[in-house]
Amino acid sequence: QVQLVESGGGLVQPGGSLKLSCATSGLSLNHRAIGWFRQAPGKEREGVACLSTGTGDSYYSASVNGRFTMSRDNEKATVYLQMNDLKPEDTAIYTCGADINWSISRGPSCLGQAGYDYWGRGTQVTVSI
Repeated sequence: QVQLVESGGGLVQPGGSLKLSCATSGLSLNHRAIGWFRQAPGKEREGVACLSTGTGDSYYSASVNGRFTMSRDNEKATVYLQMNDLKPEDTAIYTCGADINWSISRGPSCLGQAGYDYWGRGTQVTVSI
C-alpha cells in the first residue's frame, strides 16, 4: 500500500523558514516525479516544486523559485521541501504527490497535477506576524 505522509508545517513569521517532509512507503523513489503542491483558502491547488528522481532535476514555480529547495533521502524514502524567506502569501496547505509513471522527457510538467497517482493529506503552513 502506497502512502505519503507530510509533516513539518506550522506557524512562522515572515522571513522565516520551514522544512517540510514527505515520507513515502510502498513505492520506490527511483524514476518517479515527486511534487509539492499547495492550496490556499479560496484558491485552486498549484504546483510549487517537483523533483524528477531519475535525473535529480528539480523545478519550481516562479513564485517560490530561489526561496524553496527540494531534496531527498533515499534511505529514509523521504522527500523534503526547504522553504526560506517565507511570505504571508505562502500560507496554504502543502501536499506532496507521486507520479509513478514519470518520464524524464516531461521535464517541468511535473509542476502540473496531471499524472500524479498518489497524494498525501497535507500539512498546514501559516506565515503570519
